[in-house]
Amino acid sequence: MSETNALNGGQMIVDYLICNNVPYAFGLCGHGNIGFIDALYERQSDIKTISTHHESVSGFMADVYYRVSGQPTATFTSCGPGSANMPIALGNAFLDSVPFLAVTGNVPTSQFNRGAFQELYRHYQADFPSTVRAYCKRVFQPTRGEQMPHTIREAWKTMVTGRPGPVVLDVPFDIFKESTGAETPDPRAWVEGISCKVGADPQGVDKAAKLLMEAERPVVLVGSGCRFGEASKRLIELAEKYRIPVAASASGLGALPAEHELALGLVARNGMYQANQATRQADLILALGVRFDDRTSSSWIPGYSFNIPPTKLIHVDIDPEEIGRNYPVELGLMADTTTFLGQLLDALDKYESGATPQRKAWLSSIDGWRKEWDAFVEPGFKDPASPINPQRAAREIDLAMPDDGILVSDIGIHHNWLIQYCKPKRPDSLIGCMGFGPMGFGVAGVLGAKLAAPERPCVAVVGDGAFFMHNTVLGTAVEYNIPAVWVVWNNYAYASIRGLQRGYLEGRELATDFKHPETGQPYNPDFAAMARSCGVDGVSIDRPKDLADAIRQAIAANRPYVIDANIGAESNPGGAGIWDLPGLGQSKPMFGGRHELG
Repeated sequence: MSETNALNGGQMIVDYLICNNVPYAFGLCGHGNIGFIDALYERQSDIKTISTHHESVSGFMADVYYRVSGQPTATFTSCGPGSANMPIALGNAFLDSVPFLAVTGNVPTSQFNRGAFQELYRHYQADFPSTVRAYCKRVFQPTRGEQMPHTIREAWKTMVTGRPGPVVLDVPFDIFKESTGAETPDPRAWVEGISCKVGADPQGVDKAAKLLMEAERPVVLVGSGCRFGEASKRLIELAEKYRIPVAASASGLGALPAEHELALGLVARNGMYQANQATRQADLILALGVRFDDRTSSSWIPGYSFNIPPTKLIHVDIDPEEIGRNYPVELGLMADTTTFLGQLLDALDKYESGATPQRKAWLSSIDGWRKEWDAFVEPGFKDPASPINPQRAAREIDLAMPDDGILVSDIGIHHNWLIQYCKPKRPDSLIGCMGFGPMGFGVAGVLGAKLAAPERPCVAVVGDGAFFMHNTVLGTAVEYNIPAVWVVWNNYAYASIRGLQRGYLEGRELATDFKHPETGQPYNPDFAAMARSCGVDGVSIDRPKDLADAIRQAIAANRPYVIDANIGAESNPGGAGIWDLPGLGQSKPMFGGRHELG
């Protein structure tokens, strides 16, 4: 290839994205990335650029786009403060194993270590990679155009292979325009031929099958690793054929439809009684793609979520670092969950189905626990109070969502209500941020969901704090005609943190309420009016019977829509587990107590 026809750095990145079927690049302009934007300009018919009004928004959009479509996308930000707004979105994707390519601009190579405008140089030249290293899978920084062919293919391969995650491609200003002297690497030759659907060793699979069939009280515990590919279908086959109940971490909700007779629901500090009771009474847990974080495990205190040991644990994960991190294993297997479930089903063929007397007795006990829990929580679903009872709000939102709807939750008190009382029908019916927990994830992520699935209703439930923080999404929705719906869970507080102050600090509240300085009354902007000022439809709701109808109306409108819902803030969601804040104490179960196995 002649030098005159060679692509420059920016053109090669864009061409590589197009070769990988990337439909969108989300980002914000700056002087440091105009060379990249120019390359996007040249290929507008092949890849669409979405300009956001805050850099974090672009990362959240890319994150949720992947969770819905399975297709990684890219973001673009400028040097200095522009890219410094990205770690919050990168960290969230990193902990939740979501890939996207973050293209960050930097100062020209000829200006390295000279203190050019927006250069981080006090510890090392052009040092943005050090800033973001803890928040992503890897950082690449080519400093010559000829490095780009190798760099772009390595960056993409790192992003999508093994345990996926976001990768940063930090490109100095001049490299976007410098010739690479080469053609774009062919992804089919360098990446598409790599399979990471690794299976467990055959002896390990046979042992897992034997342990599972010998157990009298088995439970399958699923995390995010069971929400992609064929894993959910194989999970349903396993559960139904061998009559094994399935509990879920917050990341695994929807892998088995919530209304399925074998679905236990959420096991966590605020999880359902039947889920926590089953996992702490189980003699064997098969954990698939689960991290066993402090919320799922009730801060690792025995008797609330788990009793491991004496409960035997089979832990399967594609990342061996997660196996045995928080609990000892009877059997640990490094494998892709989809592949492993296929192996396990094959290995179980020589066994009879799970309809044994012991298994029937186990399921009967669980059914009793479920009925106890349902009777306990039932009154909250009928409460007609205004402001709206948050438990009823969660139920009304769930009832309003069509079967194919996508509910994207931000982080906050509403998130705890939703994961407890919503009943996701599909693996992508309820999407939340489970590891890093950044405010703004749902506010912005719903735009990515709608772009990934334009034919499906996409609704975000977001706290008033998060919506106020990232309300620039309204402008983006209007500019690109993205008909997302936002339900603002308006309780006039950072209510989840205020709940901790009330529960652990004897009510010493500070910096968590939103109040007017003159009247002392709860204060927030009129979010519906704010929406209308941006050209977005907006309504205010304060009665529970109106909430579901408002959501249905917003979906039917098929344009950007904000529902400002006045939600009560005096009650926090409890559950059958606990949460320990060292030095402050432990919460108490709302229902049931501590149950240890002998």
